[in-house]
Amino acid sequence: MNPAGDRPTEDHRPRAQVVEVSAALIFQHGKILLTQRQPGTHLAGLWEFPGGKREPAETFEQCLVREIREELGVTIGVGRLFESVSHVYPEKSVLLKFYICTLITGVPQPLECAQLVWAGRDELGSYQFPAADARLLEKLQKLENMFAECTPPD
Repeated sequence: MNPAGDRPTEDHRPRAQVVEVSAALIFQHGKILLTQRQPGTHLAGLWEFPGGKREPAETFEQCLVREIREELGVTIGVGRLFESVSHVYPEKSVLLKFYICTLITGVPQPLECAQLVWAGRDELGSYQFPAADARLLEKLQKLENMFAECTPPD
């Protein structure tokens, strides 16, 4: 109600834009692939799981295949959805969907990221991630067998 109490007031604040993002959890030899955001981008310098923004006509899975090809120069297979997270930053809101993925062809190269690294479960705390990734990181660090289970056999 408004201060006079006679009818509801409308909220005229601009609504935060929701950005839909698909991200890959790529495991290999007991480690997970991390990429570092490029200088001059939103959250520059922070580490993240590779992926990107979904285009209007794409599924989250199609987005992930495209983004990983562009960002890292590899082909992946997209598996099950591992975690879905919504997070509000001051300038926008994000909906992140994290999928378990496998490398099909190629060796990841930092084509559209500052750098990349393969990190073990116990090393994740050494990297600074965006706030939106906090719940996922906590879940990954609690799952002792996750890294071994998702590692393809040699």
